[in-house]
Amino acid sequence: MKIIVVGGAGMIGGRAALYLKSKGHDITVAGRNPPAAGTPLGDLPFLRVDYVNMDFDREALGQFDALVFAAGNDVRHQPEGVGDQHWHDANSVGVPRFFEAAKKAGIKRAVNVGSFYPQAAPHLVETNAYVRSRKVSDEGVAALADDSFVAMSINAPFVVGAVPGLVIPMFAAYTQYAEGKFAPMPEFAPPGGTNFISTQSLAEAIEGGLERGEPGGSYLVGDENLSFQDYFGAFFEGVGREKPPVRDEEHPMLPDGAIFFGRGNSLFYDTDPKVAELLGYRRNDIVPAIREIVAQYRS
Repeated sequence: MKIIVVGGAGMIGGRAALYLKSKGHDITVAGRNPPAAGTPLGDLPFLRVDYVNMDFDREALGQFDALVFAAGNDVRHQPEGVGDQHWHDANSVGVPRFFEAAKKAGIKRAVNVGSFYPQAAPHLVETNAYVRSRKVSDEGVAALADDSFVAMSINAPFVVGAVPGLVIPMFAAYTQYAEGKFAPMPEFAPPGGTNFISTQSLAEAIEGGLERGEPGGSYLVGDENLSFQDYFGAFFEGVGREKPPVRDEEHPMLPDGAIFFGRGNSLFYDTDPKVAELLGYRRNDIVPAIREIVAQYRS
């Protein structure tokens, strides 16, 4: 298939783009800014797409068979001083509007990479504008789906992993933290935990969606339920150190604002076996993914 990956210069889209390329697909990376030149992603064709402002070449969009959309906005993308309106504009309105343009352009299959919160923690929809925007965008994509436009959402939990040639500041910092490079910053893990999935597992799930997903599907994916102590501990163990202790206080690497379900709580769930079988992605991949990260960023 000829596939456009919107958000392909980022962690999720980048890993998906390289994986789909390795499986023989013709890949174009799209977004507001191209990947760094001389990297595996930078070697792929690039198309400028600003989906929020609907600034892109509609004629060029029509050359693709399939769309992978990994550009939905989360807490990392919220501009200062904008507030909840940003989630409405970027996710609730922006994502379905772009998918509608993709359908009109003639794209036949499309995957929206969404968030696990609306399905794994539905009580947050009413109280959290970001979570609500993800639910609305998911529903907007599903409403466009039919036999001529097989569009769906694959909704992922916390995503962890590396992308060849791409520096991911968060994971570079996690590795340096585990190495003790940020001393005298205290070393600990917050209480609670959540579900995690690797960038590789998610890339495989995306391919499974493109090949076997149903129109209007909303697939909650995930891999391992881990405490935050085990999660951060995997970075520490990756550099040859013991897991840090648990402290019930805000963590410098995982602030309370990023834990929508509340520090000290755990958001665990089991992936529907039928979904895992349909999408066909690997499991038990979190520790291998963290080892890959540590190998990339270790001093």
